[in-house]
Order: sequence, then structure tokens, then C-alpha cells
Amino acid sequence: MSSPTRSGDAGAAASGLERKIGPLQATAINMTQMCGIGPFVTIPAMVATLGGPQAMFGWIIGAIIALADGLIWAELGAAMPGAGGTYLYLREAFQYRTGRLMPFLFAWSAVLFIPLIMSTGIIGLVQYLGYLVPGLAADGGTTPLGKIVGIGVTLLIVLALFRKIGEITKLTTILFSIMLFATLAVIVAAFSKFDAAQAFAFTPGAFSGGGAFWAGLGAGLIIAIYDYLGYNTSAYLGGEVKEPGKTLPKSIILSILGIMSLYFLLQVGVLGSIPLEELKTASSVASTVMENAWGSTVSKVITVGIVIAAVGSVFAGLLGGSRVPYEAARDKVFLPVFAKLHPKLNLPTLGVITMGLITAIGSLFTLTDVINAALAVLVLIQSLAQVAAIIVLRRRQPNLKRPYKQFLYPVPTIIALAGWVFIYYSATPLSIGLSVGWIVLGVVAFLLYAGKENVWPFGPKDINEAFATSDKGAVA
Repeated sequence: MSSPTRSGDAGAAASGLERKIGPLQATAINMTQMCGIGPFVTIPAMVATLGGPQAMFGWIIGAIIALADGLIWAELGAAMPGAGGTYLYLREAFQYRTGRLMPFLFAWSAVLFIPLIMSTGIIGLVQYLGYLVPGLAADGGTTPLGKIVGIGVTLLIVLALFRKIGEITKLTTILFSIMLFATLAVIVAAFSKFDAAQAFAFTPGAFSGGGAFWAGLGAGLIIAIYDYLGYNTSAYLGGEVKEPGKTLPKSIILSILGIMSLYFLLQVGVLGSIPLEELKTASSVASTVMENAWGSTVSKVITVGIVIAAVGSVFAGLLGGSRVPYEAARDKVFLPVFAKLHPKLNLPTLGVITMGLITAIGSLFTLTDVINAALAVLVLIQSLAQVAAIIVLRRRQPNLKRPYKQFLYPVPTIIALAGWVFIYYSATPLSIGLSVGWIVLGVVAFLLYAGKENVWPFGPKDINEAFATSDKGAVA
């Protein structure tokens, strides 16, 4: 069964959202979300985890996993261009056997892990503000005053989101330009004082069996993948993207390749401009690089740019993430109040406010703890579930219009699966336990919801192939 009011442009019209995001803006949104504060605060941890300059290869392996996963997003997003991203894909793929369980669990989890990831941007932002305003950061963390500032910045970002999507795309393009300028400035500064012998002084035996590189690879990939997250933001905004069949795959693939290049150059440049032992404990790497190369005045100017880039990253993440509970509520799989749009601005009001609140709370914890907790939940209910979704939909809905098909399928899907399993296995035991516990609570909540709504397993499954062009070829 198909539902013309929920697919393509008609679906966007029915949802109340407007298709105003073009290819440039979609790519800018992704890259702004990807390259916020992440690499500027995690490079020291990456070097320490992988035991030296060989950390540069951790970024490459992380990029391969991100690109393989991005190709899954590209196919699914182009075929099902609506608000909510993964929510739609899981709804369509798993409705045949488990009804609304998987989309419910995703909405349940996304309201937690998306703003937790955004809170890391706030934590890092305050650390860099500490370079400009002493007293906000200490020992790689934030002071009580810094936490208050972080909450205030989060509030300002939430307020900035209350505008029409056309205005938001213009603002995002400006933030992207600032992010790109700041990142390139740090790279140029690093290479102006570059010591190749220092940058490529790999730890002896690092790549041998049991060496530093392999021993730290799992934890290193958690950091790398965290820094690459965001290449899927345009897919969350699928209901507001122009020509989504072309725009979404292009924005996802280009953003990954672009950020991969920036990250690699940034890592190599930093390794060649800051002594290794100093780098492992640095709290504001970019500011240190800039000060060593061009003095404190220029360093402070670029640090302001990095802070703005961090704001842009959180802004883009909350922009896309707020559409998940909205789409779930429209399907009556989440609290109905989340389905309400702002009467004038056409944005999901409660989704923005709720995720902003959780972001503020998450910013009160340490960077490492938040990264591990957020990624563990994300991998379990999003990344691994989407690997299954692309396979299930190819079999269940062969008639689904796919403007983009994954290149060399199923090779990228297999690579993504292996990468996500390894990353989840490498998370801390506490994070794994919390992720499983959160999903168990979600299952209990779903059963309560299903009983009230009289849906599977207490009622019919209500199969609805919302994006399929016809019923022919679908496997029942």
C-alpha cells in the first residue's frame, strides 16, 4: 500500500514543512554539524589513546566506516525523504514483523542521544572560551561558572532556532563559512611551523601485534566516529530538502569526504607543530597552534571563530534532531504534543525545546562520559538497525523508488556493520550497560503504549508502505 500524502513533495506539504534547503545548504548543514568543536577538543585524546602520531590513521579508518554508513543513509534518505530520518527507515523496514516497535524505540532513544551528542559541543565550546575568559575551564573540564555559561549558550541556540527554515539555511551557511575559515586557519598555522620528523615519528612497534595502535584502536574509533557524526543531518531534514533524491546523497557523501580531508590535515599539522607530550594534555589545541605560529592576538580571533563553529554545530544538530519526535508523534507513535508545529514558523516547537533542555543537562557532565554514553545508544538503535533496514527494504519493497542505490552493495553495508559492532564492543562497560538498560525501558514503555493503542503485539500491525509506488513485488 502506498500513501501519496506521505511521500515526496506531497508528504512535505502534508506535514506542514517547506522544501527550502538546496544542495549547498544541505552540505553546509552536515559539515557544520560534523566539524563543530569535536576535533579541536578530541585530538589530544586521540593521540593519547593510539599512543602517538599513528593516531592520524585512526581518522582514516573512522572515515571509511563513516563513508560506508553514509552510503546507507544516502540510499534510504533518497528513497524516503521525510522528516525524521532513521525513524522513517525503521518504520518502513520493520513494520512487517514487529509493527511500531523499532520506530518507537528510535524516537525514544533519539530524544536522548541526539542532544547528548550536542552537549559535547557545549562542553568543548566552554573549554575554548576558557582560553579567552580565564575561569571557565580547568584541567580539560569546565568550572561551575563554565557550566552556567554552557547552559546560557544552549538557551541562546534554542532561541535562534525559532525562525523559518529559509532564514535558518542562510544562518547555517554563514556559520559553515566561519567554521571552514577557522579550521583552515588552524591548518595553515600548523603547517607554517611544521616539523615533518616530529609529525611522522611513529611509536616503535605501534603497528605490530599488540602494539599501541591496535591496542587503542577501539577507543580511538569511538573518538573518530564522534567527530564525524553529523553527515546524516540533512536526512533528518528530508521533508525540507529540495529534490531530495539528488540533494541528500550528494550532501552526505560530499560532507564526509570534505571533513575527512580537513581532519587529516588538521591532525597531521597539529602533530608537526606541538611536541607530543604537550599535545597529549593540551586543553585548547587550536589556540596553542595559533599562538605559537602567529601570536596571541590572532590566536584569540581564531578561537572566537572556533567557538562560533561549535555554536553552529549544536545549532545544526538540534535543528535536524528536533524533527524525529515530531515525525513519530505525527504517526501516533510518540506523545501527540510533539506533533504540533509553531503556528507561524512551521517548526516542531516541543522537539526543539526538549532537546535543548537535555543538551543543557548533558553539558554538566564530562566530555568522555557523554561521548561514550551517547555513542553506545546510537550504535545500538540507529546504526545497526539501519544496516538491517537497507537489507530488509531491498527484499520487502523492491518497488520502492530509489533515486540513489548504494554503490557496490552490499560491500559498504558489510563494512559499516563490522565497524559499528567493533565500536560498540569497544565502549566502556558502563556505557554498554546503560544503553541496554535504556532500550529495555523503551520496550516496557512500548508495551504500555501498544496496549493502550491496541497495536502489535496486542492488535493488528497496520502495514503501510508509505513511500512505495505500488504493491507489486512487495513481499508480504
